[in-house]
Amino acid sequence: MEHFDFDTSFWITFGAIFVLLILSGFFSGSETALTAASRSKLQAQADKGSLGAARALKVTNDNERLIGSVLLGNNLVNILATSLITALFTKMVGENGIVLATLVMTFLVLVFAEVLPKTYAITNAESAAIRVSRPISLVVFVFAPVVSFVRLLVRGVLGLFGIATDPDTNILAVREEIAGALTLGHQEGLVEKEDRDRILGALDLGDRTVEEIMLHRSGIEMIDVSLPAEEILSQCLESAHTRLPLYRGNPENIVGVIHAKDLARAMVKLTRDSAARSEDLAKFQVLDVAMEPYFVPETTPLDDQMRQFLKRHTHFALVVDEYGALQGLITLEDILEEIVGEITDEFDTSDQGVTAAKDGHVVVDGSMTIRDLNRAQDWSLPDDEANTLAGLVIHEAQMIPAEGQVFVFHGFRFEVATRRENRITQLKIYKL
Repeated sequence: MEHFDFDTSFWITFGAIFVLLILSGFFSGSETALTAASRSKLQAQADKGSLGAARALKVTNDNERLIGSVLLGNNLVNILATSLITALFTKMVGENGIVLATLVMTFLVLVFAEVLPKTYAITNAESAAIRVSRPISLVVFVFAPVVSFVRLLVRGVLGLFGIATDPDTNILAVREEIAGALTLGHQEGLVEKEDRDRILGALDLGDRTVEEIMLHRSGIEMIDVSLPAEEILSQCLESAHTRLPLYRGNPENIVGVIHAKDLARAMVKLTRDSAARSEDLAKFQVLDVAMEPYFVPETTPLDDQMRQFLKRHTHFALVVDEYGALQGLITLEDILEEIVGEITDEFDTSDQGVTAAKDGHVVVDGSMTIRDLNRAQDWSLPDDEANTLAGLVIHEAQMIPAEGQVFVFHGFRFEVATRRENRITQLKIYKL
């Protein structure tokens, strides 16, 4: 009879250990599935009517509570299973049962409660997350009071060491997640470079300012408003640009912006009557058909500036610094080029492209932005201290270098090919 009682208790204990290992595997796999599942894919399935996907999204909204509940459940079943198997083996083989129970339990937990369920969950993250969402929601609800107490305790302990925790902080920001996925996809050959650059360019608009992409004032083509109307018209027709700033006396004193079409329309209207042509031209005031200048601060984020352009129905703005001094100009096209790449038409004459030489170096214009070169060559030159390549060389050299000078930094060799006055106009760059 005594032997029969032992057999009964043995099988009951064995069955309990088996069930606890299954629960341990369930908790481990659930944690992996719910944290690895793509929220965007779950959202797409939820939008199509999947209740499980909607439930999985809801339960993962509070990652801290989810992970706390799953870890609590997982530790409970693992500790209970270990205690039972230790008691069982101690009855069977004596004190050596503790060592045997440790080895057996380590193997069983590692294989059947950790590696196996986690591997399955990673392989089928979204489908596994949908399947476990209902029972996990119940577990989270049941363990909520205990988890809340643990959260307060953890924050209190971390607070003693000066570590602040924010319960509303996203573990993975959506933007960084998208950028990382695109970069990884490109490295693995799944995403084209052009597609990656376009999407990353759109994502970066909020972090980049007007100052970084504006045309510097040294390159702005302007017209003196005091010139005769015919000469202004000639300059407009000879220019490759549609809109030109008008200044009076000092190029810093911008008084208007003339659109070539508006000027041409006004001039045609004046000259329809050939008899009055010279008299009317003498009286013609260019400012009568010019637009008011639109000034923007150089620190304006690009996405804000793009919205302002669309709101104001204008594509042209003059950039000023904190003192109101003219720094450059920016157009809607400049911002769009940060997303889609260089936009050229039949009137574009400036070429800031990258010319590759046979010996491996590239020849670039000094005024080319570091970002444009990085996108063109798939490089990662830093643009924290300077916007242009000439600015980067001057910053690193701590001087205005002469023609022929060579500098090595950031894993590249920079040679000053040509210099005009104090401007570096052309550089040769070798990747070391």
